[in-house]
Amino acid sequence: MNFWLILPAVFSAVGGIALLILSLAFHLREKSWETLKEDDKFRKKLHIYVMIVLAVGVFMGLYAAWGSSGTFMAFTFVEGIRIEFCADGIAKIFATLTSIIWVFCGFYSCRYMRHEKNELRYFGFFLVVYAVVIMLDFSGNLITFYLFYEMMTLTSMPLVLHTGTKEAISAAFKYLFYSLIGAYLALYCIYFLYSNTTSLTFAPGGTLDTALAAENGEILLLAVFFMLIGFGAKAGMFPLHAWLPSAHPVAPAPASAALSSIIVKGGILAIIRTLFYIVGADFIRGTWVQSAWCVLSLITVLMGSVMAFKTKNLKKRLAYSTVSQVSYVIFGLSLLSESGFEGAILQVVFHAFAKCALFLVAGIFIFETGKTDADDYKAIGKRLPVSLAAFLAAGLSLIGIPPFGGFVSKWYIASGALVAENSVLGYAGAIVLLISAVLTAGYLLPVAIKGFMPGKDDKTPKSKEKINLMNAAALLPAAIVLLLGIYPAALIEFIKKAADGIF
Repeated sequence: MNFWLILPAVFSAVGGIALLILSLAFHLREKSWETLKEDDKFRKKLHIYVMIVLAVGVFMGLYAAWGSSGTFMAFTFVEGIRIEFCADGIAKIFATLTSIIWVFCGFYSCRYMRHEKNELRYFGFFLVVYAVVIMLDFSGNLITFYLFYEMMTLTSMPLVLHTGTKEAISAAFKYLFYSLIGAYLALYCIYFLYSNTTSLTFAPGGTLDTALAAENGEILLLAVFFMLIGFGAKAGMFPLHAWLPSAHPVAPAPASAALSSIIVKGGILAIIRTLFYIVGADFIRGTWVQSAWCVLSLITVLMGSVMAFKTKNLKKRLAYSTVSQVSYVIFGLSLLSESGFEGAILQVVFHAFAKCALFLVAGIFIFETGKTDADDYKAIGKRLPVSLAAFLAAGLSLIGIPPFGGFVSKWYIASGALVAENSVLGYAGAIVLLISAVLTAGYLLPVAIKGFMPGKDDKTPKSKEKINLMNAAALLPAAIVLLLGIYPAALIEFIKKAADGIF
């Protein structure tokens, strides 16, 4: 048995729960966290503890993904329903992405959270959420996946409501409501799949029983459509997208980065696992479900871009950008082709790093200036040139400018659209992606342009930005997007291998 597949989750969860217990103990003893905030020795010990737990947990996660093999069966509920884990190609990609992003956000948090309350509680849930998401990535069957999918919602909700303001509480319950509605729609599909498949264990190409699928074709298609809507809620797909632009702006910046880079990808992974590893692409190819899936994804791409263009608050603008950019992934998957699938996974990777950089930089701007609107950062490049450079690099990737990684993923998705079997939706998709790219340039580039070139009349003095945990954590994912954009061959080849047997 491969115990390595659960060790990173166990270690990180224990480390996080210990902090939550400590936080609760202080609360019950009425010992104010405000007093502890002034204790630099306590804070330093806390940060060292978090860094060690995170580093060891991530090392275990990466080893489980790349250094282990086989499956691990934890236990059996009833006959045919097991909790089991595996590390196939898709799991390796998502687990690696989760681990790297969590390191960036975690180290960034050690400096950023100094001006926030309830730091113990934040770091406790931060470590617990990593444990849950890494188990989601390694899930070996649909029952295991759904269990951790629900747990991801419940454990990440406290990160949204962390500040405790009315807006944060409202956004957190909105996030919970939409996520649960989506999850229950998906559960409806799982009931039908259980009785119409040979197994709920993930297998490339699907596990549908062909005889039963032919007999129950229409009801199965309807169930699959509900599943797409349900899991699409977590990914911010229309019509269950409204939670995302509400949740991101109120959460602390590193939590927003984790939500946008990783948590929303839980919905993407759910669609991949169900559509390509249980149902099978052949079952829905050419049906009304595929057409509706394409249309909904394109509506979301365009709507998210338009709303981001119109929004002034920088974090809310980036949240709407996530709605749009993640639906690039959904559209690529909906093409049900190798090119579309490869482009979608590339977009998962490049969007995660780019949006991580953007949200972390937005947090630096807010941390340093106390301002939240995109128009407030004129001449910010004179004070924070390194951070603004990271923002520009990540923005160019989201637009799809070479040599940044976003160009590669969008090229594959657009290429898949232009040769799609449904030529009308394919060409419509290519047009929508082009319009979205123009709108993305319209809402991201002005921040960098005004930041670096405020005009001759600007009197803001120049200052040297010191490298610290925050801007280093923002600069590294932006650098990765550039590096992978220049040298994408190895990543593309691995994705091709991971997709072997799906089509």
